[in-house]
Amino acid sequence: MAKKNSVNVVEKLGEGLKSLSLPLLSIISALILGAFVIIAMGLNPISAYQNLIKGSLGSVNSIGETLVKTTPLLFTGLSYALARRCGLFNLGAEGQLYMGGFFASVVGIYIKGLPIFIHLPLALIAGFIGGGLWGLLAGWLKLRFGASELITTIMLNYIATHWVSYLVTGPMKEPPGDFPQSAQMEITAQLPRIIPGTRLHLGLIVALLGVVFFYWFFWKTTIGYEVRVVGENPEAARYAGMNIPRNALMAMFIAGGFAGLAGSSEILGVQHRLFQNFSPNYGFDGIAVALLGQNAPIGILLSAILFGILRSGANMMQMAAKVPIAVIYIIQALVIMFVVGSNIFNIFMKKRSTLAPAKGGKVEC
Repeated sequence: MAKKNSVNVVEKLGEGLKSLSLPLLSIISALILGAFVIIAMGLNPISAYQNLIKGSLGSVNSIGETLVKTTPLLFTGLSYALARRCGLFNLGAEGQLYMGGFFASVVGIYIKGLPIFIHLPLALIAGFIGGGLWGLLAGWLKLRFGASELITTIMLNYIATHWVSYLVTGPMKEPPGDFPQSAQMEITAQLPRIIPGTRLHLGLIVALLGVVFFYWFFWKTTIGYEVRVVGENPEAARYAGMNIPRNALMAMFIAGGFAGLAGSSEILGVQHRLFQNFSPNYGFDGIAVALLGQNAPIGILLSAILFGILRSGANMMQMAAKVPIAVIYIIQALVIMFVVGSNIFNIFMKKRSTLAPAKGGKVEC
């Protein structure tokens, strides 16, 4: 029995290392190609990467800024991964993020007189609901009219961002109206700082709890198991009597809720007011985070930290090594190209291996 258990542990470790190999190779390859891009600009890649690390991990404040940027990336990465586990493509995390920020702002600005232990959770819940309803709308359009979520989620992104722009230049504009922004949140609705002297706030803890929830939901609950079955094999799920529409709507609501928490954490923890374009494409970067993390909880966590490092250290790299921030986006794009390309290649090879015996077999009369 002990020997059998040890074999199982070794097999699991082997599978884990194998699953990590693709992301690691993708990152290394992207950094190498990024170095060639920097060389082509006539700049020093070693100096660039040294300043990148220094700007993101070189001090307590740098680490704090890296984790501040990691927080919304964690939420949006979980958002995409959760929907994908149900067989859906949620490209609307950016819009859901904005709606979450809007809902949280309404609660944080206009509800007054509550203690922080009531007001803050209420604002976060409102943000989750705001993003969740925006995700649910895309799911309903798919089930009711057959509209592809690839299209509807992208379209809803534009509606959400323009809605927020309208609010902060109109109904929610802070008097006397000099800037397109809302009034400041009540102090009881703001996420407290967890490291003095930095902007790192309690939203990071909420995001880490989201990772735990993601694992618990999919691998420890019956509902999560159903969602995974629906995503992996809808026909088998239908044959087993699982409610596919219900699972799809639930997945889109929770996925949208995670993205809504990304907007809530940014507004309640960093900005403390609603304004135009408060997200530097966290929603779209979350897709990259989930793809690199293989839609797995630990993978998403590590991937979000990596992207947080790239974002946080980019300014130092530009100032000290004179390397444009655009190089960071090139590296991010290369990482995703390698991951997606490798997955496509693996799918092609699997199909080829299954078709080979059929082609090589003899037909007997």
